[in-house]
Amino acid sequence: MSAPLILAVPAKGRLQENAEAFFARSGLNLVKPRGARDYRGAISGLDGVEVAYLSAGEITTQLAAGAVHMGVTGEDLVREQMPDADKRVVLIQGLGFGFATVVVAVPQAWIDVRTMADIDDVATSFRHHHGRKMRVATKYINLTREFFASQGVIDYRIVESSGATEGAPAAGTAELIVDITTTGTTLVANGLKIVDDGIILRSQANLVAARTAPWDASQRETARVILDRIAAQARAKAFREVRSRFATCDNALVDAAKQTFGVETPFGGPTSSGMLTLHCPPDQVYALTSFLRERGAEAVAVADLDYVFSKDNPLYAKLEAGL
Repeated sequence: MSAPLILAVPAKGRLQENAEAFFARSGLNLVKPRGARDYRGAISGLDGVEVAYLSAGEITTQLAAGAVHMGVTGEDLVREQMPDADKRVVLIQGLGFGFATVVVAVPQAWIDVRTMADIDDVATSFRHHHGRKMRVATKYINLTREFFASQGVIDYRIVESSGATEGAPAAGTAELIVDITTTGTTLVANGLKIVDDGIILRSQANLVAARTAPWDASQRETARVILDRIAAQARAKAFREVRSRFATCDNALVDAAKQTFGVETPFGGPTSSGMLTLHCPPDQVYALTSFLRERGAEAVAVADLDYVFSKDNPLYAKLEAGL
């Protein structure tokens, strides 16, 4: 019997709730048959999957080692913990939650410091006047080194942060910081500002696959099923189904609708009975219905879509290409 595909998801908090909700929207309900406190689970109705509940940092470590097949974790952790990330994992899809931006922030009192080039000038001056290198407090050591090197900033040293990084300049343990932020409010409250070109990475929770995990045929097929459902739900979210009936309707009308409203024709053009089914971006629905009625549609119905399955499976194709 083949070993199960191991899917790692966050073990607690909002990340766990968001991850479970994401999979549930695709009809993949995560369950814990042995009780809520168990750190192992399954996907209801889908054999061959073991769900491992871990911290986001542990998920990243396990993906790097190939000990789990897929996992939900932040891109910031992937890029920080795996300098060669693209060789070890495949970032399959951003999940639309867990947003955070890794930034360079300096004291607001540094009124003449607006760019990384200004920071380079400050670093040189700081060492000349104080006889030591300017300190950068951060938990993101690898991302900081890589970004500063790309900006030509070399005259600094990293102070590894184990607590509230944004408080380091006020506490006198560092001159500036590299940290994550969502709204910037906490930085402002601590008297800091983001430099104009100091955005290192815009991160969100990702579905990530490990290239070095043991992918046999059964595990690949299980992954294909999971990713097929996720892709179908993503397609459905991007469209509304618009159905209309005409006394007469030709392909010229359909072509005009495609060009004007970005619609798709999942089942081809109008039928012999005058029925036409279109998939339309949500923000174009009313304009499309007006367009159809003006051109003779007898009735137009609009419906939400749960899933849109197609012949192609772009998420699985991305996984396959990376293995």
